Amino acid sequence: MKNKFLLIILVGLISSGCVGVSSKGIFGTGVSVAFDPRSVGTQIDDSIMQKNLSARIILLDKKFLLAVKSKVLDGRIFLTGKVENPEDKLKLTKLAWETTGVRSVRNDIKIKEKFDFQQSAKDILITSQLRAGFILNKKIKATNYQIDTYKKKIYIYGIALTLEEKKEVLKEANEILDVKAVVASIMLLDDLRIQKN
Repeated sequence: MKNKFLLIILVGLISSGCVGVSSKGIFGTGVSVAFDPRSVGTQIDDSIMQKNLSARIILLDKKFLLAVKSKVLDGRIFLTGKVENPEDKLKLTKLAWETTGVRSVRNDIKIKEKFDFQQSAKDILITSQLRAGFILNKKIKATNYQIDTYKKKIYIYGIALTLEEKKEVLKEANEILDVKAVVASIMLLDDLRIQKN
């Protein structure tokens, strides 16, 4: 009788392990983990990174609590929301890159401002010129960089494979006409905590 009772409990535990557990994932709330293509280990790592990053963002400034959203998926960090100025966006990007285990950062944070068509057109032209310069320069891996231009100030985020590449990126940015300043947050590959094999 005792063995039957243990067998029933064991079968119950095994069969309940096959049922997906409800979670808040990339697909929205209440989606079963069974449909999440990530391994359980990756989901746990992502969850730890997510909590760590969220806590650090709030510690940086409480105003980011509602203004900025972050999502971690397979070690890749996605940032969205709105901030008051480009410096805040740069701080958040740097903070994301400093998260243990990060593989990449996609920063889609927008800057709050009144729309000025003429200024926006100039900024888009500067960004386009610099992006073209990166693509044409064989010493630069253009896909490793995100460029934002705000009131003729260029903000560059990314990873340089070498110190020489970082210098080339800054040189290209400083050669663009009508630019007031270049603000760069470029990490060297050797400085990353986790590197691709």
